[in-house]
Amino acid sequence: MYGYEEALEASIQYFNGDTLAAKVFIDKYALRDNNKNLLEKTPDDMHKRIASEISRIEKKKYRDTGIKPLDTKEVYEYLKDFKKIIPQGSPMYGIGNKKQCVTLSNCYVLDSPADSYGGIHWTDEQITQISKRRGGVGIDISHLRPAGEPTKNSSRTTSGISSWMERFSNSTREVGQDGRRGAQMQCISVHHPEVLTFANIKKDRSKVTGSNISVRLTNEFLRAVASNNKYEQRWPVDSDNPSISQKVSAVDVWDNIIENAHDNAEPGLLFWDNIIENSPADCYAKEGFATIATNPCSELPLSALDSCRLLLLNLFEYVKEPFTSKAYFDYPEFFEDAKIAQRMMDDIIDLELEAIETIIKKIKKDPESESIKSREWSMWHRIRDNCENGRRTGLGITALGDTIAALGFKYASERSIQETDQLFKTLKFASYLSSAEMSEELGPFPVWDFEKEKDNKFLKRIRREKLDFGGLKVKGSDIMDKIKMVGRRNISNLTCAPAGSVSIECQTTSGIEPLFMPSYIRKKKGYPSDTDFRVDETDQNGDSWMYFEVYHPKLQGWMNDNPDKKFEDSPWHGACAEDLNWKQRIKLQ
Repeated sequence: MYGYEEALEASIQYFNGDTLAAKVFIDKYALRDNNKNLLEKTPDDMHKRIASEISRIEKKKYRDTGIKPLDTKEVYEYLKDFKKIIPQGSPMYGIGNKKQCVTLSNCYVLDSPADSYGGIHWTDEQITQISKRRGGVGIDISHLRPAGEPTKNSSRTTSGISSWMERFSNSTREVGQDGRRGAQMQCISVHHPEVLTFANIKKDRSKVTGSNISVRLTNEFLRAVASNNKYEQRWPVDSDNPSISQKVSAVDVWDNIIENAHDNAEPGLLFWDNIIENSPADCYAKEGFATIATNPCSELPLSALDSCRLLLLNLFEYVKEPFTSKAYFDYPEFFEDAKIAQRMMDDIIDLELEAIETIIKKIKKDPESESIKSREWSMWHRIRDNCENGRRTGLGITALGDTIAALGFKYASERSIQETDQLFKTLKFASYLSSAEMSEELGPFPVWDFEKEKDNKFLKRIRREKLDFGGLKVKGSDIMDKIKMVGRRNISNLTCAPAGSVSIECQTTSGIEPLFMPSYIRKKKGYPSDTDFRVDETDQNGDSWMYFEVYHPKLQGWMNDNPDKKFEDSPWHGACAEDLNWKQRIKLQ
């Protein structure tokens, strides 16, 4: 066991003086016992824990196959120092964690609440049950009737969606997750009669503070916006014969949604038909994989009680001779490591199945009555079945902003967009080839059927594309021919999460984002007698504070290597978030 200050000091040294990265590790990811005693002193301890568990699964899975299992040392070398492959969030905290009974999934979507008190209570209960196991949840509330509609109970009419939005939000807020806050997404169809109640709710900053919100936009609505026509608001929203139907101005609704998105950063916009048409998993809607909502950060559209684990590759590590005229991206190395990363993702599914079994066993031993436990128990059984049948993975990247800078380009320039396209095409090809190779040895996800997915837009694009740059030559048609013969191991492979906390650990820009700003001001508490301490502020309690400027880690490294240059000479200059042309930023995304 380690004391907090002891572990913090060791982790600060591990991160070369980066106190923020050290605190994020200690507070969010370091293993603790049930009395909150720290059992890991630095991320190196964590990486050894994770490597041991992944290699254990590798030995079990590949013992009688043509694939050589990865041993603990090999896995550790990929994970070490956050340089290459990084399990994200819940896998980082949960893999090998025998002290807390938690899921390895970052994200879940729940059944849409049925339009009744019983249905609403059941959704509310599922939110808390998932949250207490460290998962974030997404729900679609489009099935709930709008305000003023009659009910067959003592209230006579319903109060509408706003009361349920608050209820679900508060449930996430009340569940502790030790070192992090819970996460939730509430979605609604743009056809719901109360869509503007939904979109406007966060004008009051005290409302729905425990949840993000997003609107599902259909092509039907977007065409009406483009042609300045009216569109139908209806309930039920998916009914051909709705009990409520009204025609309203699509542009008025659009303008209201956009105004809120601009002023409050919410609601998010989900281009729903596009999501469904491009989703490989939705080819299996009849098998239970129909997308109904997204996870809290919205990178993962998911079906009811399906979940996903996240893992990413640090793109910056593959830039050779960074910040020089000779800089280049090592595509062959990245391709091979991305295949390994997809394989580790599949291993994490098996570790997740073990974690779910542990949760189910705990529920059986809990002291509550069977009538109470049966609800939680049945929920986790459905989660386990979906995990087994789909084997969904969430492989992504981080450090795109720093990678572009290291190659000598400006973020969102045409050259950076071309490079980004090549990076993601390489990731996509490697991931799907790896999934096919695993399927050849271990079998596909159980509900796989080539005939059901052969016309999927996303998969058809792979067939049309090829890699022919940076020393790589791979045809997408060859990958799809292999999948046709042997199947895919995973129903859906890729995503691109925000990667905020994990990127602090990597000491890079987050996900696909540009550098937000080159530096920020932090303050440190001390005493005038301290060595090298400057008193910049004395607060109302008489405490002394010193302000100091903290630079983005990769920028600080560049400054150290170029002491005679200014920020204006760096590749980040003119390419931070506030500098970008918004159309170019969208084009890159």
